[in-house]
Amino acid sequence: MLRNLLIVDDNPADVRYTEEMLKEAGVESDRHVVKDGVEALRFLRQRGEYADAPRPDLVLLDWHLPRKNGREVLGELRADGRLADVPVVVMTGSRLEVESLRTESEGADTYAVKPLEADELRQFAERLGGARRLA
Repeated sequence: MLRNLLIVDDNPADVRYTEEMLKEAGVESDRHVVKDGVEALRFLRQRGEYADAPRPDLVLLDWHLPRKNGREVLGELRADGRLADVPVVVMTGSRLEVESLRTESEGADTYAVKPLEADELRQFAERLGGARRLA
């Protein structure tokens, strides 16, 4: 089971859909949601209102975020020695962009096109080291 999952996405519809797909995939976790890159980094660094936030076992990171975009969040995450090993799935809305990100960007464990499907989420959980329990 993934104990803690952080979803970083500013679109409430995408968050709802992702949570539905996690449930359908049988990925059990405590889910935490933040809506922009600045909030994501505060959560990950346990700052301010997130002082007691758990370390996520997996981050689902939207690439197009307000305040700090996915590239900035990923760069800061990988540069932070305490957080560099947190698994990250970068999500974007375009297959072409995923291919571009794979060649231009480093640091993510994998890239995916939104909306994520249940089987894809299950595979991420398995591949990125999160044990899962199917319902």
